Amino acid sequence: MQYEGSCHCGQIAFVVEAAEPITDALDCNCSLCRRRGGLLWFGPREALRLTTDPADVATYQFNQHHLEHHHCRTCGIAPFSEGVDPRSGSRMVAVNVRCLPGVDLDGLTINRYDGASK
Repeated sequence: MQYEGSCHCGQIAFVVEAAEPITDALDCNCSLCRRRGGLLWFGPREALRLTTDPADVATYQFNQHHLEHHHCRTCGIAPFSEGVDPRSGSRMVAVNVRCLPGVDLDGLTINRYDGASK
């Protein structure tokens, strides 16, 4: 299933290919996620294709620098992050489903993750 997504102003736009419809998302309570309020869907890095200029993507890392948290230089919205899956060693992407207009947020199953304790 294909989803189109973007930041608020459209400077960062992308397409996500999911093997099946996105029906659940992760709500993390780490210091960053708690503040930005994203709901995350995880997939292989190859599932995301950026359709705008990579120069418009700013990156923030904190704590152990395991994830590259990307945000728009213009509007500040954080549509996705990249990193390595600690279980498999494969590159992964964490997409903020709030940036995917084709996802019914009210229909999602929300899984809580205690990132604050990690």
